[in-house]
Amino acid sequence: MEAEEISPIDDEFDATLRSASLPTEDLGQSNGKFFRFSDREGNRVGYGGIEFYGKDALLRSIAVPPETQKHGHGSAITRLLLRYADIQGAETGYVLTTDAAPFFGKLGFNPIERTAVPAAILATPQASTLCPATASVLTRSVSI
Repeated sequence: MEAEEISPIDDEFDATLRSASLPTEDLGQSNGKFFRFSDREGNRVGYGGIEFYGKDALLRSIAVPPETQKHGHGSAITRLLLRYADIQGAETGYVLTTDAAPFFGKLGFNPIERTAVPAAILATPQASTLCPATASVLTRSVSI
């Protein structure tokens, strides 16, 4: 799988996130890195992003278009983002989700209470306004 850094306001990225009912409102203000992932033939298979807060990394905006789902692309994208976080010096990864906790659980993420989440992660637009208080927060070491 190939990763290409993209603008957080990329039109295809935005459309894919919206079709997956993922938030897009804060992308233009994000200090994160966002990527388009393609298979060996150059076909777009998904997107993902990451924001860094000291030794903590917030994985976000992981989306695979419906036509490329069920082929392991979401898992591969998540592992690549974790590897990138590790290379950048992060130690712990976090995700917020309303409906994908089982998916992330299969990748080694464990649910935690919001009270255990670092303040910098809780202050992000995703945690503070975009994801409801009922969203699950999951974490794991970025080391694979």
